[in-house]
Amino acid sequence: MMNVIKADGTAEYELLKKLRERGNDADKTVTEIVSDIIENVRQNGDKAVEEYTVRFDGKAPEQTEVSKEMMEEAMNACDPAFVETLRRAAENIRDFHARQLQQSWLTTRPDGVLMGQRVRGLERVGLYVPGGTAAYPSSVLMNAIPAKIAGVKELIMATPPQKDGKPNPAIMAAACIAGVDRVFLMGGAQAVAALAFGTQTVPQVDKIVGPGNIFVATAKKLVYGTVDIDMIAGPSEILVLADEGANPKYLAADLMSQAEHDKLASAILVTTSQEIADRTAEELEKQLQTLSRAEIIRESLSCFGLIIVCDTMDKAVEMANRLAPEHLEVCCADPMQYVGKLDNAGSVFLGNYSPEPLGDYFAGPNHVLPTSGTARFFSPLSVDSFIKKSSFICYTEEALRRDKDDIIRFARTEGLTAHANSIAVRFEEEE
Repeated sequence: MMNVIKADGTAEYELLKKLRERGNDADKTVTEIVSDIIENVRQNGDKAVEEYTVRFDGKAPEQTEVSKEMMEEAMNACDPAFVETLRRAAENIRDFHARQLQQSWLTTRPDGVLMGQRVRGLERVGLYVPGGTAAYPSSVLMNAIPAKIAGVKELIMATPPQKDGKPNPAIMAAACIAGVDRVFLMGGAQAVAALAFGTQTVPQVDKIVGPGNIFVATAKKLVYGTVDIDMIAGPSEILVLADEGANPKYLAADLMSQAEHDKLASAILVTTSQEIADRTAEELEKQLQTLSRAEIIRESLSCFGLIIVCDTMDKAVEMANRLAPEHLEVCCADPMQYVGKLDNAGSVFLGNYSPEPLGDYFAGPNHVLPTSGTARFFSPLSVDSFIKKSSFICYTEEALRRDKDDIIRFARTEGLTAHANSIAVRFEEEE
């Protein structure tokens, strides 16, 4: 099911190319379909959204917008123990993200010049949340809580209705706890278009965040520029670094925790021990028999999974940085020694008791992470994702007089004489 290879500087990196290719852009057919949906919604608003809701979700809801009372009723219909779990997770997520909040600042110079930066939350953000069998209340918490901490004034959530036309109760519970302001029952590319351009009832937003299928991801890509987006997420992935003291039972379980997401998901073990490699492969077969998504896991591991044996941990770390995985586990005797060496990863999980699902649901760091190697230059979703910054400058007359010749010289060198004139005109009488 999962191949075991010895790192030789070539074979292991063939996987890198394969992983990059699985995240290729949507095919032309999907792009054409989504483009048509976006244009229809842009032209016809609510009517188009309702037509697509009936076509794709089976039934249009009696009320497109979910009232606060309906949200609370849905939350009350949930298992109280689950609601309490949501609250505890939300507390951890708030605590972690509150530490990311930036402050506006001002600096003054002895010559009277003032300069600074103003930081504030976006006006309105749209949060897309899948519904049906792919309902993830954890994503509501991970997207909504940082937005609220950032100071976003209005958070609009779009989620598909269930077959009965009602909202998913678990998603509504998470929305209540996270502080979502308004909820609309609409899904797919049509929901992304409605948020991007606005309709008769759905307000236009400044940014759209949240996961979705290939149609949602393509829609987000196509409306980027009209609004901002979080990222184009590819299939999920995990890379586990393990030394000879790691527990194969844990390693196998953690690899499959990501493989079950999608047949395109990637799970890779890099270890310095041939014994650990072989025993983990055995554990995969053993544990797979008890899991509900075994078929998906098996295909994922067969196509995009690999166990790689390296001579040293330094080579294993080098490989991790080359792959730049979404999730990176370090199952070693002293995991902290590698923190400063692992430069390219969405989120790093240190030690045998920090499995990846801890980050998915509960610990506090965000689970919206860069995929497909983009951790080389992208960061996880954070409070910074929901703010905007403006700089400001206030020069005195004397300060500008002191610097005017340098500024004019710059402008004239670039051939921008109107720029130069803007400075010079203020001091014409002194010439």
